[in-house]
Order: sequence, then C-alpha cells, then structure tokens
Amino acid sequence: MVQQVAAPADRDGRRAPGLRQRKKQRTRDQLLDAAQQLFLRQGYARTTVDEITAVVDVSQRTFFRYFANKEQVALALMADGADDFIDYLRARPSDENPLQAMRAATRETWERAIPEQEGAYANAALEIFQLVECTPSLMAAYLHRLAEQQQLIAEVLAEREGVDPAVDLRPRLLAAVFSAVGRTAQHQWAAGADATVGTGPEDFLQVLERHLDQLGPALIAGWH
Repeated sequence: MVQQVAAPADRDGRRAPGLRQRKKQRTRDQLLDAAQQLFLRQGYARTTVDEITAVVDVSQRTFFRYFANKEQVALALMADGADDFIDYLRARPSDENPLQAMRAATRETWERAIPEQEGAYANAALEIFQLVECTPSLMAAYLHRLAEQQQLIAEVLAEREGVDPAVDLRPRLLAAVFSAVGRTAQHQWAAGADATVGTGPEDFLQVLERHLDQLGPALIAGWH
C-alpha cells in the first residue's frame, strides 16, 4: 500500500493543489490565453471554439469541461477576479467599515493575482475590458454578471454588519455605488483619460482609490 503524502500548504495555510489539479489549471490557463489572443487578433465574433482548442491542441470536449461556451471563456478572467474579491471581502477584519473592507479586498485581489502571473494579469484585464466594451453581446453578459456580483456584495456587507438587507437599504446602496465607481475607474484606466494614468496594476488601483476618495464618509455614516 502506497502511503499518500499530503500536499504542502501555501502561504495562507491552505492546501496547495496536487499534480492533477495543477494540470487542470494549466489547461484552463492555456485555453484562456489562446482565446484572448484570438479575440484580440481577429475579433470575438469571428473566433470559434475549434480555433481556440486547436491552439492548445485539445478537443472540444476538453474545452467544455472548463467553459460552458465562448462567452464564458471571454469573461473568465473578470469573473475569476470578481469571485476572488468576494472571498477576500468576506475575510476582511470585522472592525473595518464597509468601504474600508471593499477597498482593501480590491487591492488584495490585484496584488495576489499579479505576482502569480508576473504582471500579465493587469495587461490581460485591460485588454479584455476593452474587448468587452466594444462587443455588445459581451457587454450584456458582463453587465448581467456585474449585477449578480453587486447582489453578493450587498449580502456580504449585510452579514458583516448584522443587518437585514430587505429592511436596511445601506448594503445594497453601497454595493451599487462601489460597483459604479469601479466601472468609472475602469473606463478612465482603459482610456488613459489623463497623463497620470498608466496601464499597470498599481495605476488602476490609484485611479480607483482616487474615485473612492470622493465618496467621503457620507455613505458610511452610522456604520461605526
């Protein structure tokens, strides 16, 4: 009988992925990268699933193990970041007010993603955001996903503050405002609206935080 050796834990104490999981993640990353490059080179509408799988040298069946359709692979990078943000928001210290917690969770999402992908995350995120903005079908799907995330943020904020979101409107209001500020910051970052805006990850965070600074304490009065 072969004794199984537990996989080492990562820096957060979570179990590191085993070989099989790493291979699956590598295939998923390759499909994401191939899809992004094809979308940017020849357009989203003209790219087929067959072309994506051909680049990675896998079957359509393999593609559909990871993604339900072409739309999902196009939005996967943004969806992954949104899921990470929710996880980090849930884990923020309870003594932070909601706006502080969301700001910190946003920074954590970017800072954890960037070292793992050697800076490619920011470039990919910028390119995908620009692609979504000029593709109506992707924009519709993205806005639907954004509305779902906004609802999740409101639920997490309500749970953190111990309030009923059906009665207390502040979690939903703050989630909506934060989402709108995030979209506004994305637009400025993507467009390079002024000479101080670069395309790096820290540039986006600075743009976002400048926008959030404008909210002031008014939105969180009475929380703490």
